[in-house]
Amino acid sequence: MTPLEYALRMQERGYHVFPTTRMKLPALRSPHRNDPPGAPRCRGECGRFGHGVHDATNDPDRLADMFAAAPYAAGYGVACGRGDYPLLGVDLDRKNGVDGVAAFIRLAEQYGVTIPDTTTIATASGGQHRWFIGPAGAPVQNSASKLGPGIDVRGYGGYLIGPGSMTTKGAYTVAHAHPVAEFPDALVPLTLTPPPKPRLPMPTMPGPRRGAALLGLVKFVLESGQGELNNRLYWAACRAYETGTDADAISRALVDAAVSLGHPDRAAERTVSSARNAPTRNRP
Repeated sequence: MTPLEYALRMQERGYHVFPTTRMKLPALRSPHRNDPPGAPRCRGECGRFGHGVHDATNDPDRLADMFAAAPYAAGYGVACGRGDYPLLGVDLDRKNGVDGVAAFIRLAEQYGVTIPDTTTIATASGGQHRWFIGPAGAPVQNSASKLGPGIDVRGYGGYLIGPGSMTTKGAYTVAHAHPVAEFPDALVPLTLTPPPKPRLPMPTMPGPRRGAALLGLVKFVLESGQGELNNRLYWAACRAYETGTDADAISRALVDAAVSLGHPDRAAERTVSSARNAPTRNRP
């Protein structure tokens, strides 16, 4: 199969993809490489090819046009962080004495979670890419070794090299063809960008003031800026559950606040439930 055929197969599964080189880099050069210094940054708004992961598409015609413009492409990238069920990639390296797979297992044991079976890609260098469904709307960013040695995360703005791609070190292949599983809730907070410190009292007040504290936390969620919503929702839920207020009331109030800002219902419920079940020592 050609790289385009592999990419089209992945596109048919709903993923956004784009052509890459044997160096695992975007195959199309930026159309803005000769722009004058200080020119506005374009992430594909101009409609031309050459914006890396921002070119990623699930339109088969546009994808074919991209590969036609890059006949030397040797593979394809799969964009992370797109849609209501965004792809979250966990890149586990095995090199230079570091075993990311073992480190990921230790991390799960530390937080008392079981890593679910999921789509797993064998990388050309002997590591693994594990594909998960990440939290929709959450500020999961790319990180290197943040979760542990040899564990890199690919979130919004990142991409994974797709199976069937050829690189300078060899081919990427499917190691396990399980359905893509949800990323363990207890590990989600570790992948998020910390929110700014809120100027709210710690909600440990006696009975009559608990309602006011919950209202303050709802307001904290409603004031979320771009990219902050899921992280603020999780923090507010953790604080609210520490007050001893009725758990169902907390869930309804915070989920309703997040949904009013466009957060998908299911994703908001997952985030609040994760905060409710998180051990106190693991709460931010």
